[in-house]
Amino acid sequence: MAAIMTRQILRYLALSVFLSLSISVGATETESGAESARTFIAIDSVLILAAGALVFFMQAGFALLESGMSRSKNAVNVIIKNYSDVCFGSIIFFAVGYGIMFGTNSTGFFGTDLFFLSGVDKIDYNLVFFQTMFAATAATIVSGAMAERTQLRSYLLGAICIIGFIYPIYGSWAWNEGGWLYNKGFIDFAGSTTVHSIGGWCALAGVIVVGPRLGRFDKYNNTMRVIPGHSVTLVALGGFILWFGWFGFNAGSIINATTDIGTILTNTHLGACAGAVGAALAMALKRTKLLATMIINGSLGGLVSITAGCATMSPIYAIVTGLVAGFLVVKSDDILARLHVDDVVSAVSVHGVAGAWGTIAAGLFIAGDLFNIDQVYVQAIGVVAGFLWSFPIAFIVFTVIKLFFGLRSPTIHEQRGLDYSEHGEKGYPEFTQSQLHRETE
Repeated sequence: MAAIMTRQILRYLALSVFLSLSISVGATETESGAESARTFIAIDSVLILAAGALVFFMQAGFALLESGMSRSKNAVNVIIKNYSDVCFGSIIFFAVGYGIMFGTNSTGFFGTDLFFLSGVDKIDYNLVFFQTMFAATAATIVSGAMAERTQLRSYLLGAICIIGFIYPIYGSWAWNEGGWLYNKGFIDFAGSTTVHSIGGWCALAGVIVVGPRLGRFDKYNNTMRVIPGHSVTLVALGGFILWFGWFGFNAGSIINATTDIGTILTNTHLGACAGAVGAALAMALKRTKLLATMIINGSLGGLVSITAGCATMSPIYAIVTGLVAGFLVVKSDDILARLHVDDVVSAVSVHGVAGAWGTIAAGLFIAGDLFNIDQVYVQAIGVVAGFLWSFPIAFIVFTVIKLFFGLRSPTIHEQRGLDYSEHGEKGYPEFTQSQLHRETE
C-alpha cells in the first residue's frame, strides 16, 4: 500500500514539474516573440531614419552642384534658396503636405486628415521624417533651373505651393493606399515621377515664365551663348554627394529592412554608372567634347531613372535604364536649348525627362514579367498624369506670382549678381571688383 502511494506521489510530482516547465517555456517563447517583434521594429526605424538623414544630406549636394553651375556672383543666392527649401518646406509639409499625401483618401485624389500631424501614431513619425526630406527635394529641383534671375521671396512662394500642394496631391495618387494610381498597380518605388518628374515639370513651368538669363539667347539672329558656371569642382563634389545620398533615397523607400536592400542599392549604383556612360556616348555621337558637367548630369539622370524600378529590376536592366537615361539627358537638353528654354542646371532633362523614362522602364523590365504591356500602359498613365497635373498648375502659380509680386529680378540686379542685390553678401569677396557694386550717383 505504501509503495502504491509512493508511486502516485512521484507521478503527481512529475506531472507538476512537467506543467511548470511547459508554462515557463510558453511564457519564455511569448516574451521572446514580443522581444523579436520589438527588435525588428527598432531595426526598421533605424533604417528609415538613417535613410532620411542621407536624403537630407542630398540638399548639400544640390547646393554645391547648383552653385557650381551658376556664376560666382550668384553663389550665396543659390545656397540660401537650397537652405530655405528645407526650412520653409518642412514646416509646410508638416502643416498640410503630409495630410494631403498620406491622410485618409476616400476619393482617390487627396488625403483629408493628419494635418499638423494630428492623429499620427508614434511609429509613423519615422515615415513623417523620411517623407519630409523627399518633399524638400521636389522643390530644390526647381531652384537650380530658375537660378541667377529669380527673386528669392517669389521663388519661396512657388516652393511653398509645390511642397504644400502640387507634390503631395500627386503623391497621394501614387503612394496613398486610397490613391487612384496606386490602385491601378502603378509602380514608382522611390519616386522617379512622384518626386523627380513632378519637380522637373514644375521647373519647366518656372523657367518658361521667368524667361532666360540676360545674354543666353539672341532672338534676332537665333543664336545661343553658353554661360558656364564658376566651379566644375563644386559640381563634381555635389554630384558625388547626391549619388551617396541616393542610396538612402532608394533603400529607405523599402520601409522594412529585408534582404532586398542589396538589390536596390546595386541597381541604384549601376544605374548611375550607366547614366554617365550614356551621356558620354551621346556627346561622342554628336562629335562634341566630353563635358564634365554633362557626364555628371548623365549619372544623375541614371539615378533618377532607376529610382522607380530599383526594387523590381534585375541588374542588367538597371544598366539599360541608366544608359538610356544618360543619353536622353544630353539630347533633351539640346532640344530645350534650341527652344530657348534656359535651364541653368539641366533640371528638366535630368529630373523630368529621365524620371518619365525611368517610370516607363519600371513597367518594361519587371523581373520575371518583362515587357508586360498592361503594366507599361499603367506606367504611361502615371507619367502623363504627372505632367498634366504639375506643369499647368505650376505655370499658373508662377504666372500669378509674376503678376502680383514680381518673379524676375531687375536687370541691374541680374547684372551685378543676386548675392549683392538680395543679400548684401559676396560668395567670393576677395575676387570681386568693388567698382562693379558701387551705387551710381
